[in-house]
Amino acid sequence: MIKKLHFYLLIAGACISLNSAAQDAISYQTPPKEIADLLLAKPTPGVSIDGKAEWILFSERNSYPSVEELAMPEYRIAGLRLNPNNYSPSRQTYINNLSLKNIKSNQTFQVAGLPTPLYASNISWNPSENKIAFTHTTQKGVDLYIIDLATKKAVKTNKAFLNVVLGSGLTWLNDNTIIYRTITKPASAAPTKPLMPKGPTIQQNLGKAAPSATFQDLIKSPFDEQLFEFFATSQLVKNTAGIETAIGKPAIYGSTSLSPDKNYMMIETIRKPFSYLVTANGFPSTVSITDLTGKTIKVIAELPSSEGTPSGYDNTQNVPRGFNWRDDEPATLVWSKPLDSGLIKKDVPFHDAVYALSAPFTGSEKELFKTTTRFRGVQWGDANLALIMEGLRSKQTNKVSRYNPTTGAVEELYSRNQTDAYGNPGSPVTTKNKYGRQVIKTVDNGTKLLMNNAVGSSEKGDLPFLAKFDLTTKKNEIIWRSAEGTFEYVSEVINPDKLVLLTRKESQKLAPNYFIKNLILRIADQPITNFTNPYPSLEGITKQKISYKRADGVDLTGDLYLPKGYNKDKDGPLPTLIWAYPREFNSAADAAQIRGSKDKFTTISWASPIFWVTRGYAVLDNAEMPIVAKDGKKPNDTFVDQLQLNAEAAINKLAELGVGDKKRMAVGGHSYGAFMTANLLAHTNLFAAGIARSGAYNRTLTPFGFQNEERTYWQVPQLYYEMSPFSYADKIKTPILLIHGDSDDNPGTFPINSERLFNAIKGAGGTTRFVFLPYEAHSYRGKENLLHMLWEQDQWLEKYVKNKK
Repeated sequence: MIKKLHFYLLIAGACISLNSAAQDAISYQTPPKEIADLLLAKPTPGVSIDGKAEWILFSERNSYPSVEELAMPEYRIAGLRLNPNNYSPSRQTYINNLSLKNIKSNQTFQVAGLPTPLYASNISWNPSENKIAFTHTTQKGVDLYIIDLATKKAVKTNKAFLNVVLGSGLTWLNDNTIIYRTITKPASAAPTKPLMPKGPTIQQNLGKAAPSATFQDLIKSPFDEQLFEFFATSQLVKNTAGIETAIGKPAIYGSTSLSPDKNYMMIETIRKPFSYLVTANGFPSTVSITDLTGKTIKVIAELPSSEGTPSGYDNTQNVPRGFNWRDDEPATLVWSKPLDSGLIKKDVPFHDAVYALSAPFTGSEKELFKTTTRFRGVQWGDANLALIMEGLRSKQTNKVSRYNPTTGAVEELYSRNQTDAYGNPGSPVTTKNKYGRQVIKTVDNGTKLLMNNAVGSSEKGDLPFLAKFDLTTKKNEIIWRSAEGTFEYVSEVINPDKLVLLTRKESQKLAPNYFIKNLILRIADQPITNFTNPYPSLEGITKQKISYKRADGVDLTGDLYLPKGYNKDKDGPLPTLIWAYPREFNSAADAAQIRGSKDKFTTISWASPIFWVTRGYAVLDNAEMPIVAKDGKKPNDTFVDQLQLNAEAAINKLAELGVGDKKRMAVGGHSYGAFMTANLLAHTNLFAAGIARSGAYNRTLTPFGFQNEERTYWQVPQLYYEMSPFSYADKIKTPILLIHGDSDDNPGTFPINSERLFNAIKGAGGTTRFVFLPYEAHSYRGKENLLHMLWEQDQWLEKYVKNKK
């Protein structure tokens, strides 16, 4: 299971040079300077602000780690990737510096006492927000540091190394005491793999259905089981002023949660047998209530492995689920149970019931309410108000109801299709109650909710808003909205009654920054950050949201980027890169809604296609590729036909605008976007070239469903065949660049997808190139790999698109 430290880059396929070869064993390459500079630009610091808007914590990060860092030893077990030397996840993005700013004085302070170099994560403020905890990861272990805002200094506070394999678990008991998990044995004591196993690895099934998603990194042998048990076992402790006190005995703690009154803990412990079909989150477990010494008060549930969950996205196991504390009571545990045996198609008036049990947990559970669809959660307010969320993924429905915990009355407030972006009223603003828990905040004498929508989709594009939702009339009144020409959203409501807000504002020309806004006094916004443009080379490029219509009448949009100084009358149509990701819709009206904002500041991640606007290309990013249910059928029943309609509409619009050259169009995407790309090249001749990164190309490898398709291969085998570009690999004659991380961890996108598609296209005489990036997961991280990936894409586009003959 350990990956040996080695560096390689296998690049197979047609060479960039005129001489064709099976392999091209080249070293890492670097893209043109304009692309490399954008990738390596120092990221804007992360921002964490206390609830009173008095202090800001700035978190700085490096752009990308080196491939050598990715190559560190790694175990891949139970759906986890962990470093066997330090009881932590092996793939993390670390903070390398921390600083504080006092908003009132406008002074910035470097945090003292930080280890060098710093590898920080898991930021956590204490209840009074005068201390900040964080973890620091070294090659030997994970330490806990606490920053005191009074001294602006960080101090290491743990004695034993932390175990963060199953999450950090940092929980503040009070302002001076924090609970976490520690290791029980040094990493050097881990089991070693014997040369001679005790026997073969055997799995069996005795007639019980166990459909499962195509998870990666699963347990595969008895030795893997030993490793998981060793590294996942931890000791709960509470730390006060550096003194660690054990809570209970060592166990495999899946999760821990304090009751609001902080007298009890809900603990989920994982137990054997470990599954070979699902990840650690689906292993058998025991849910218990304990006191703060770890003594068990009551066992709430013994949960089986989730591998027996019925196939279908709205089906669930016929067991309790969703255990949480009620936020507005001292110690009341809440959970749900299915009333349909877990089968959503069963004809019953209610599909779920929600139950509660209060301290001292000696009585019987009490039924609170039932839901007509699948229960998704409850947001608590007080004794008279809570909000119930329910819905169906298969039908893309969402319903929110008002619940009165005292009377038991349930009243629907609103329901909508999940894909109806325009109809989203926002999320209720919360405030801390006497237990320090976030609960729903009402205003105007308890008659209204404050609703924050940080997206605010509209016919004019995304314009975030703050609204008041009237609980009687069920109407949403917008009281503030981002001004057109900017994109500004409410990051936090500092004072709900006085409507003092913390907002984040940006525009095409202004880098994102934070402001304090007062809606009642309407004084000038107070800027509290002053971040500058990290991408000066992008100044002068143009961005616009374009709208167009596909042949069947569905309205589409995309974000069009054009090079600095471009004049279509003088320069003519440009080589063009279209980048997209398909999404399913049950409603054509929802698919036609405008998403995104032309007024957002242009930022670039490693995955972005915007790099190529600096290379003289027109770039259509976020090109809408909706797959819409038609004539009573499922969306995917006409998947390929709709892809073609979407692509033709985009190409025709770019040509009509005079900015895109129809003969020099490329299409690309990552993951499901790569699946889209391969399908477009297999079924159309619309493009000069394609770029497909980390895709799934043979749907028979995901037989129990994929994306939003819940029908199995055995129910619709023809659909699985026709949606698989691998089935039509002999038709892919348009040059396609395949890129994949050799350590892809995403369910379904196994690297074998790209390996086999490459070989199939190659065998059929197509033009293709396969780049296998060492140590990369589904999302790429290694600096050298990213630079080389961008070089590959640039070379491909230059040869087969820009300079196409």
